[in-house]
Amino acid sequence: MSTQPRIGLIIPSSNRLAEPQFHTYTPSGVGVHFARLRMTGKWRKPLAELKKSLAEAAQALSDTKPGLIVFHCTANSMENGLAHEAAIVETIQSASGCKTITTAQAITVALNQLAIKKLVLISPYVKQTNEREIQYLSECGFNVVHECGLGLDSDGYIAVTPQEWIRVVTENARPDADGYLLSCTNTRTIEAIEELERRTGKAVITSNQATLWACLKNLGVAFSNHKLGRLLAN
Repeated sequence: MSTQPRIGLIIPSSNRLAEPQFHTYTPSGVGVHFARLRMTGKWRKPLAELKKSLAEAAQALSDTKPGLIVFHCTANSMENGLAHEAAIVETIQSASGCKTITTAQAITVALNQLAIKKLVLISPYVKQTNEREIQYLSECGFNVVHECGLGLDSDGYIAVTPQEWIRVVTENARPDADGYLLSCTNTRTIEAIEELERRTGKAVITSNQATLWACLKNLGVAFSNHKLGRLLAN
């Protein structure tokens, strides 16, 4: 067990889907450990105010000896651009001594891996959150040709079924897009990937799928699962 590859994730305290999804899809032999942080909804605050609790969460998570720690919240890691994201990574790395990435970084690496430069952004978020993500993605060199946010409050994210996500993406399909990004770590979008790629003929990236892929890549763990789409096809 001392040599087992391990992933550490810092997630919003209200997130109810990241843990079961990672435990479902992570290959056997890879450990997955979580720390919770009050950082979304009514607990949202500037990084300067969040920094102390973020460092404490990173320190506690480092006790599991992970090979990688992820700041695992898409909207928070994208909301104020690359400089803000870099400050989050620096805080976690300094406190934990562990290599650190964000969900946003995992997504951009996954988009590049599949040569997705023009994309459709789909999320459960309000429009302002989508706009912040579009700004971040633009800063990273991507072109969002269309966006759709369901305008839900955070308690409603988990209620959207995979079938509903399939309907939403299908209705917002764009032939000029290279692929689709389904943003948010607290949704069931990961269950819709295989069917969406079949219907659209394009690659589909989701927050939890991209993060799992990036973690395994960083840890040097080879893994494929057709249910997780082209990104993990081989």
